[in-house]
Order: sequence, then C-alpha cells, then structure tokens
Amino acid sequence: MEATVSVEELDVRRYTHGDLPEIRQTIIDAHAEAQGDDPDDELKKGFPWFVDHWGGDPDYSCVIAYNGDEVVGFAYGAPSAPHREWWREHLDPAPVKSRTFSYSELAVSTKWRKKGVAELLSHALLDGRDEDLAVLLVDIEHPRVQALYESWGFRRVGERRPFPDSPVYAVMLAELPLT
Repeated sequence: MEATVSVEELDVRRYTHGDLPEIRQTIIDAHAEAQGDDPDDELKKGFPWFVDHWGGDPDYSCVIAYNGDEVVGFAYGAPSAPHREWWREHLDPAPVKSRTFSYSELAVSTKWRKKGVAELLSHALLDGRDEDLAVLLVDIEHPRVQALYESWGFRRVGERRPFPDSPVYAVMLAELPLT
C-alpha cells in the first residue's frame, strides 16, 4: 500500500512517561515492522526492555507519526542525567554546553522510508527542547544512516560499544536546534 498523504500531512503526536502504558505495544510493533521479518533477531527480542528502560525515565519524550490509524514511525529519548554525559570522553576539550538530550530510538515503517519521515520525527522530537545538545548512537555498519544524521547537523565524535554483545556504534553529537 502506497502512502496516501504527504509527509507534511502526517499526524505527529507527542507522548511522555505517563503515556507509556498506552503506547508501549504500538512502539514495539512499529519497531518490529521496521526491522524486518526475522523473528529470531536479537534486537527485536530485547527491544521491549529498551522501551521500558527509556519510558521509565520521568522526562521521557516520544513522538509517533500516524497516517490515519496507521503508525508510520516513532522517535524517543530522554535528557541525560546532569554530569553523566558519557559522550564527553570522546572530546577534548568537551563543549562548554552540557545539557544533553539522549536520542535513543528512531524507526520508520518500511513503506514510508526515503520520504522525509525520519527527519520529520527527529525535528518533532528535538525542536523546542531545553537541552543544548543531542547525542545518539548509529551502528558503524550503517554509513547511510550516519550520513543522514550528519545532514541534520550531527557530527561523529567517537565510537562506543554500550554492551558487550552489541555492535560498535558511532557516537554522534549535535547542537540544538537541529539545522
């Protein structure tokens, strides 16, 4: 089924920590669809933990784009704890600005890719935030995704393996608001 509306016509809704019980399964299902058909994929199996972890933060923020009742994609994250900006270890000197939003997840339905939805969701999540900076991780095996974030103002500042069994990620940092 092709998109019936333009990206500008999508309904982007904002959610917070208190909304997690209402949106949790929507996010999990949208992530599974965006990741493809492999039911044994370890990322899919572990994803509900990440939803609960991030959604458990009192300052959690999420945006979901809809075309009618169809979920097109989502993005979420939460502010970093003050003085715990782990990304600083990658910069010498680190920026004076310190209030950081940790952009944790972005997923777009396969039939809505390459239409501007990722940028729409990213701006909806990050524009108007109180933080000075945003940080995210991108699997180094996905250079096109990294280039997309760079086109919005993120820059690669290092690499990180957050869990022993995770891939190596590019650490990307941007000043807010995004360009």
